[in-house]
Amino acid sequence: MTNGITTAVAAPPSDITKRSRPASVIVHTLLILGSLLMLYPLLWMVSASVRPENEIFSSTSLIPSSIDFSSYVRGWVGLDISFGRFFWNSLVISVLTVIGNVVACSLAAYAFARLNFAGRNFWFAIMLGTLMIPYHVTLIPQYVLFLNLGWVNTILPLVVPKFLASDAFFIFLMVQFFRGIPRELDEAAMMDGCSPWRIYWKIMLPLSLPVLATAAIFSFIWTWDDFFGPLIYLNDMNTYTIQLGLRTFVDSTSASDWGGLFAMSTLTLVPVFLFFLFFQRLLIDGIATTGMKR
Repeated sequence: MTNGITTAVAAPPSDITKRSRPASVIVHTLLILGSLLMLYPLLWMVSASVRPENEIFSSTSLIPSSIDFSSYVRGWVGLDISFGRFFWNSLVISVLTVIGNVVACSLAAYAFARLNFAGRNFWFAIMLGTLMIPYHVTLIPQYVLFLNLGWVNTILPLVVPKFLASDAFFIFLMVQFFRGIPRELDEAAMMDGCSPWRIYWKIMLPLSLPVLATAAIFSFIWTWDDFFGPLIYLNDMNTYTIQLGLRTFVDSTSASDWGGLFAMSTLTLVPVFLFFLFFQRLLIDGIATTGMKR
């Protein structure tokens, strides 16, 4: 009877495993097909960047009839200003934005999460309320302000607000992470004579690398891909970012250089891909642990 019971108990898991294999194959097949469908536009763009100009829109195939890299050369040096200049402008703005958001938002989040001051909950609610205000609502007042300051046609309107903790989303993200760090660490540091600033620098920041990396990655990607902000504040072609530079390849009143557009669009994806690749592990850790008690 014992052997019979043992056999009866052991059999179902094996049967379940056998029954789950066809379902697993079907699910994975559907996921692979869905991934290929999502990647098709990207793969087509890369393929179009190495096609001859007269074949770009003549076929939906991902395999070009011949490889031609002239679009990359033409796109890089074909404009009045080298496309490398646009890359440099975007890189400077993106790096400064990352630094500003990480430093300023982490300081604001540390104050909301760990310090006691008058009106803390009120100001935290006000900060969260700004998340519901569309960017276009504040666009005109901001533009008038920056115009009076003489900042229009410079990168200052795109960078300076980031050093003033203007991104409430990152503050909220960091507050949730900081609240999960045991307060006993703060109390022990205070007993050893640490000031709030030293606690922030020596304890909070080293323990918060995942959420800081998350904020840095999103800041870089959003700034690198931003078109509207530079379009409003940058008028001189020497100050253009890559998104404004890509727009110059398309002209509704004359011929458009589609080959150069697709070639430079492919190159603009490389920094975003590398930035995400290097910080992928920290990004996953930051999203997985934000708001959770550890």
